[in-house]
Amino acid sequence: MTQTDDAPASRQVLRFEDDRGAARSTWIAAALLLALVGWMGSGFVLPTPEAQDTAPPAAARLAPVAVAVRTSRADQVTLVFRAEGQALPDRDTPLRAEASGDVAELLVAKGADVARGEVIARLTTDEVEADLRRAIQERDRAQREFDNATELFGRGVSTQDRVAQARATLAAAEAQVTAAEKALERTNITAPFGGRIETLTLDEGEYISAGSQIGRIVDNRPLTVALQVPQQSLTRIRHGQEAQVSFITGEVREGRVTFVGTSAAAETRTFLAEVEVGNEDGAIPAGISAEIRIPTGTETAHFITPSVVSLSPDGVIGVKTVEQGKVVFYEIEVVRAEVDGIWVTGLPDEASIITIGQGFVRAGEAVAASPEPGETGDPETRAQAGEPQE
Repeated sequence: MTQTDDAPASRQVLRFEDDRGAARSTWIAAALLLALVGWMGSGFVLPTPEAQDTAPPAAARLAPVAVAVRTSRADQVTLVFRAEGQALPDRDTPLRAEASGDVAELLVAKGADVARGEVIARLTTDEVEADLRRAIQERDRAQREFDNATELFGRGVSTQDRVAQARATLAAAEAQVTAAEKALERTNITAPFGGRIETLTLDEGEYISAGSQIGRIVDNRPLTVALQVPQQSLTRIRHGQEAQVSFITGEVREGRVTFVGTSAAAETRTFLAEVEVGNEDGAIPAGISAEIRIPTGTETAHFITPSVVSLSPDGVIGVKTVEQGKVVFYEIEVVRAEVDGIWVTGLPDEASIITIGQGFVRAGEAVAASPEPGETGDPETRAQAGEPQE
């Protein structure tokens, strides 16, 4: 601090001057700080030669996954449509009385086999026989009148109108005779076709009215097996196709498709189909369950086990194969199922299917493939192992 000469002696002005030594020390501290920060960060930016030498190579970090493969070749397989059905009788109808009267005689029992036209029961015939005799007498009288009128007309005594009237009377009398004969026939309750008497509610001496149901007759020779065909399989089922039917009783019979519906059920969207099965011995009862197998053609397919089937990220089922060292995913469709495997389409004619490790690799990924343990490599052996079990 200095005092100016011009200022009065009683007043003093203060003035400050910078210290040049203090400014140099500030710059030196900043430079040291920058150098320290640069040295600490140099280890992240510029790796040391030792670190570069010890880093693993990229190939070692991405070593191919080891998988086991099996060579599969496509083969011809018979496609089979399977369905559950029910055996129905060929004919099933109620037995009805065609006339009224008392049961005079019961000739068969429930459960009996009858032929077409065989008499099951007879009703009393007193009234209808009296009607028949009266009708016959009326016919005979009308016949005599007609003969007389014709003879007189031939002599010129009678007229054409009298002859026509006599002819009409005779025709009416003959109609009455025919009706009386039919009424007499209707007192016999007969089987409309050959079959088995399934129910019978008649007793001798019982009065029945015309039109009342007195039993039921069933014909199961042949049987008709009814099944429902899904709409996606309708084009595979045709009239006349051969079928194999396995009944729940253990019986196996050959049959033939006799009907394929053209209108779907509103509730299930399925179509009714019927298979006719021979049952001449009557050993297979109606109403039991059955399994139907209908061959629908052939297809070139691979036989695989379900364990090799995979699911793509998009939710599509398929099989992973190895081609030129990389994984290839093929979408498949199951065309036939067996006890020990499935037949699928969608694969090439020959494919190396991944059987072990398919769950750890993805499509396009490089793999180290080797044959699965126990693979013989014999095409004939593999074909025999994939034979469909009928």
